[in-house]
Parts: sequence; structure tokens; C-alpha cells
Amino acid sequence: MHQSIDSILVPTDGSDGAETGARHGIGLAADVGAELHVLSVVDALELDASLAGVDETDPKGRFERDGAASEPPRGAGEPGDDTRVRAAYGHSVDVTLDPTDAPVPDELHHGTAPRSVDAIERDGLRPMGRQQVHLSASVADAESVGRRHAHAADPVVFVVDSAALLDDYRITKRGHETYTVDRVPPAYLTRR
Repeated sequence: MHQSIDSILVPTDGSDGAETGARHGIGLAADVGAELHVLSVVDALELDASLAGVDETDPKGRFERDGAASEPPRGAGEPGDDTRVRAAYGHSVDVTLDPTDAPVPDELHHGTAPRSVDAIERDGLRPMGRQQVHLSASVADAESVGRRHAHAADPVVFVVDSAALLDDYRITKRGHETYTVDRVPPAYLTRR
């Protein structure tokens, strides 16, 4: 019986032995025409300490970590492994995030470039290349986002009537000052 090899996985931890194994994996992949996948293996305790720094030092709370910080880290790959960090918002691919029960302010804000105002007033806020629309808790944050993403020195800020929007849409807090929603129809928007 003839079997073909389509894919070769080469784990490496940076050691001399792993380097030798990687060379053999590369050669085998070349010989049989297989894809080569390299997996970097690290010590779970070192990884846990590194990941802690990612979510703890992010001022916007863009990242969230699986598992409670008070739990001791488990070995990599064990069920319930708490060493994963993921983006809390800003996904351009379909990602399912658990909703939060955080309260939503009566008003939220969205900063944008002046060139986008007509379309927003006509169509409302749409996620564009992301999964959801991002809203800011403060005018200052919305202005900052508008300047950064729209490359506009003088961004336009829309006020979102989130109290009314909650009747028809789920708004979820993501990070420290960011809220997400599927869309915001123009009826809920006021130009500031």
C-alpha cells in the first residue's frame, strides 16, 4: 500500500537537537514534496509570564486572556489551558467572543474623517473591514481614533444614542473604553 506525505510538522525548542531534527524535516519535505510546518515549543511557565505582560500592559485592554489570573498555569496543551491571549476586538475574520454584562453608557462616540460624514449620515455606521463597529466611551477617545485611523487632523465625532440603540442591538464592552455593536443606523446618530 502506497501512502503519500502531504504535510510534515517539525517541533522546535531552539536546542541543537531540535535544529538537527528541523534539518531532517526540511530535507524530507523537499524529497516528498510536502508542506513543512514549524511549531515553536516553549516552557509553559515562561510563556505564561510573557503572556501576562501582553494583557496587563495594554492601556486600551485590547487583549483578553483565557482563564483566571489567580489560577496556576497548566502545562501547554492540557484541557483548560489558560495561557491563551486573544484580541478582545478589532477582528477582521469571524471570531466568536462571549458577550459581557458590563453596563453601557447612555451615549457613546465614534470618530471619523470628514470625508466619511455623508455616507455615515446616509447609511449609519457599518463595520467595514471588521466584524463589528467600534464605539468609544469618551469624546477624547473618539477624536483620537478619528485622527489615527482617518489620518484627519480635525476628525468628526458622532454621538451615538446607545440607550435607544440597546432596544434593537446588543452593545458589548470590549477592553477598557471600547464598545462594539453590529451596526448603528443613522437614526441613532448625531453629529457633534
